[in-house]
Amino acid sequence: MPTPIESDEHRALRAAVASLGAKYGRDYITRTIAEGRHPSELWNEAGKLGYLGVNLPEEYGGGGGGIAELSIVLEELGAAGSPLLMLVVSPAICGTVIARFGTEEQKRTWLPGLSDGSRLMAFGITEPDAGSNSHRITTTARRDPASGDWLLTGRKVFISGVDMADAVLIVGRTEDARTGSLKPCLFIVPTDAEGFHKRPIDMELSAAEKQFELTLDDVRLPADALVGDEDAGLLQLFAGLNPERIMTAAFAIGMGRYALSKAIEYARDRTVWKAPIGAHQAIAHPLAQAHIDLELARLMMQKAAHLYDAGDDIGAGEAANMAKYAAGEACVRAVDQAVHTLGGNGLTREFGLASLITAARVARIAPVSREMILNYVSHQTLGLPKSY
Repeated sequence: MPTPIESDEHRALRAAVASLGAKYGRDYITRTIAEGRHPSELWNEAGKLGYLGVNLPEEYGGGGGGIAELSIVLEELGAAGSPLLMLVVSPAICGTVIARFGTEEQKRTWLPGLSDGSRLMAFGITEPDAGSNSHRITTTARRDPASGDWLLTGRKVFISGVDMADAVLIVGRTEDARTGSLKPCLFIVPTDAEGFHKRPIDMELSAAEKQFELTLDDVRLPADALVGDEDAGLLQLFAGLNPERIMTAAFAIGMGRYALSKAIEYARDRTVWKAPIGAHQAIAHPLAQAHIDLELARLMMQKAAHLYDAGDDIGAGEAANMAKYAAGEACVRAVDQAVHTLGGNGLTREFGLASLITAARVARIAPVSREMILNYVSHQTLGLPKSY
């Protein structure tokens, strides 16, 4: 489903990734979920082809593109029924933050592996008592005056893919000695570090990537585990959160496109009373509306990616939130209409749509709820009084 306004390079990337996605497809993803494992064959092949690190700098093994290119990769894999959720986390969030703010040593250590998929990094921000309020994060980092090491203590929840990751980019807080206030900072925490504990969360959601609760019990880290400037935490944090929202939009749009394509195929073939059911407006119009909603969401996603890649963090923040909101809503509606079009068949394993009902809700909930996006737009864009 190439978009005419895209460049020839972007259309070629879409076609190539769509071909890779079709090689694996929904059956492959369903099988890996049933087996309780990560879709490593697809992940590894995507890495070898250069798709996982298409947004990362060329000098560290990446493709030299941006979030615009990476969002195309995730969307097209999703549209083929074989999305890779960790694309949102490892190259988009962690890779971007390290590429923009990491030391030369951190870049050399992590970016080549994140680019080709041989290394994977999870992202830890959400906490049990903080939710969407990143200002209430309680995971704290303090210096050991004797060694200069950092000591991290705290808890995180709903952290994706920790069992596959070599490290987690943890959002913690350090204390400002001048004011006593706590400020956010980012730390690279190896998953085998002493005091680092993970517990799987039992989810109803069917996904290849598991969710974890993390406990950090005085995890000792060297001084160079800190990413970027200790005094620029919020800037660095949102440098990762904007790509996260854009990539979540890509994930949702891809999923919606996949569901819609299955419904369209069914509506063309399923014949009742001598006519395909797609000939009836009651079936055709909702599918057309779902297509329109997905196309509109993609346009906002493309705008957000363009602004982010151009270095406009403020403009990208607004557009990324809007894109995530629009894509989440469009995805839920597309999946719901697809299932409804198939009727009882929409709930069978044969057609593989029922599991998307739960999965589609993720785009509304994570990484930020639609209500918090509406708060952001009403306060930041419309200038209305803050309600929280």
